[in-house]
Amino acid sequence: MPVRKPFALISASLAAGLLLAGCAPKPVAAPPPPSVTVSHPLQETVIDWDDYVGQFVAEDSVDVRPRVSGYLQSVGFKDGDVVRKGQVLFVIDPRPYQAALNQAKGQEAHAQAALANARTEAARGAQLLAAKAISQQADDLLMATQRQDAADLLAAQANVQTNALNLEFTRVVAPLGGRVSDRRIAPGNLVTADVTVLTNIVNLDPIRFAFTGSEAAYLKYQRENAAGTRPSSRVAQTPVEIRLQDEATYRWKGRMDFVDNALDTGSGTIRGRAVVDNPGNFLTPGMFGHMRLQGSGAYLALLIPDQAIVTDQTRQLVYVVAPSGKVSERDVTPGPLTGGLRVIRQGIGPNDVIIIDGVQRARVGQKVTPHQGRITPAPAASDAQTVDAVGEPAGSATIVDAAPAASPPAR
Repeated sequence: MPVRKPFALISASLAAGLLLAGCAPKPVAAPPPPSVTVSHPLQETVIDWDDYVGQFVAEDSVDVRPRVSGYLQSVGFKDGDVVRKGQVLFVIDPRPYQAALNQAKGQEAHAQAALANARTEAARGAQLLAAKAISQQADDLLMATQRQDAADLLAAQANVQTNALNLEFTRVVAPLGGRVSDRRIAPGNLVTADVTVLTNIVNLDPIRFAFTGSEAAYLKYQRENAAGTRPSSRVAQTPVEIRLQDEATYRWKGRMDFVDNALDTGSGTIRGRAVVDNPGNFLTPGMFGHMRLQGSGAYLALLIPDQAIVTDQTRQLVYVVAPSGKVSERDVTPGPLTGGLRVIRQGIGPNDVIIIDGVQRARVGQKVTPHQGRITPAPAASDAQTVDAVGEPAGSATIVDAAPAASPPAR
């Protein structure tokens, strides 16, 4: 018995050890690398367009006022009519002015008769002076009377011209062609010369598009002009395209015709203006619109989907996959949108493999399982509805559009 007891204890210990060894957890297998969709950046030839929000204004706007006072007799237009230059708009009672003109003509005739008589007297006086029948003083008096009557005739003629103008001004005509507002005064009311506003006229074809641009945009244009890289040598000669609030395309064509000579010190912006043809007078002063101004020549750009860009506080980056499947990050400088894709100014090359879907599953320094994808732009119509504001102030932005010409070298 004493010899068997240690053997039994040893056997029990071995059995317990084997049982515990059977219950130990098995090692867990590592998960496979996450799957992501990758692609090379899309290369396209595009043109930058600087987009501005502005408002149509009339090239000329005139408040029509009477040039003589009197009682309004008639109105020669309907509210909102399109009128031509020189068309009679209002008639002021002309009878007082006709009477004044007749009186002035009578005074003119009286002055003509007085002058004729003075000339006769002066001629007779000259003969008498030669015969020493009158004194030199008497002859000088006759000559002075003749000159005085000649001056009275000039004054009478000027009075006739003034009253003739006043009579003409009783017919208030349109100073320019365009669309007239409503009449502000009804017939029968007294109007005062140079004070009473009768109506307003604006010309509509061509019409102007007024907007403000940022100091940054102005500096960009100036530096491009100095370097000779702008499509036009002067901003004021650059073609523009405009779309209205309910339009999907830039259908209105025009050209820049004015850039102000100084920036507004309060807002840091500068005024600009374009001229747009307006056949049929469809465009009306006060309408808002989006204008795009060509901001660059055609250049080869790298495009990626907007969702491929990761924002890390002030940084913007993309994930690049190496041939080994390892993920790294690249700081990028994004540009404007075109076709739903973002132009990348700096940070990546055309041969880089970019994660375009599944960026939330990727981790820098870890491996992923890449699946080849394809970057495709959205339909062209969406560009017209895109307003991007990266790096631009409110009221202006930069967008891009596909260039129709052959691809120039990348800039």
